[in-house]
Amino acid sequence: MKTPNNNLFDRTNFEDIVEDDVTELEEAHYSYGESWRKRGGIGAYMMLARKWDRLENKVKEHEWDIFKAINEDPRDEGILDDIRDLRRYLLLVDEFINNKENEND
Repeated sequence: MKTPNNNLFDRTNFEDIVEDDVTELEEAHYSYGESWRKRGGIGAYMMLARKWDRLENKVKEHEWDIFKAINEDPRDEGILDDIRDLRRYLLLVDEFINNKENEND
């Protein structure tokens, strides 16, 4: 695939992130099962909205500069953790919608 600047896009980094996400989702599934969609589509949406609200509140404190907010909150449970959680929740929704076995749910 041709990109404007191949030096800026490292597929391996993305693959590592996605692999970590899948591992985390698998571990969470063993602990929580399908609890993320227990209350249907509205509940799943609200789960996403709550995570976004949390990010929005934290980044607002840093004049909406997400990179600055991340750099100033290096805690394990900080903003980057919220971003990872949101990305994983979005993956759950995407996988559920694209999994043909779930059509009758």
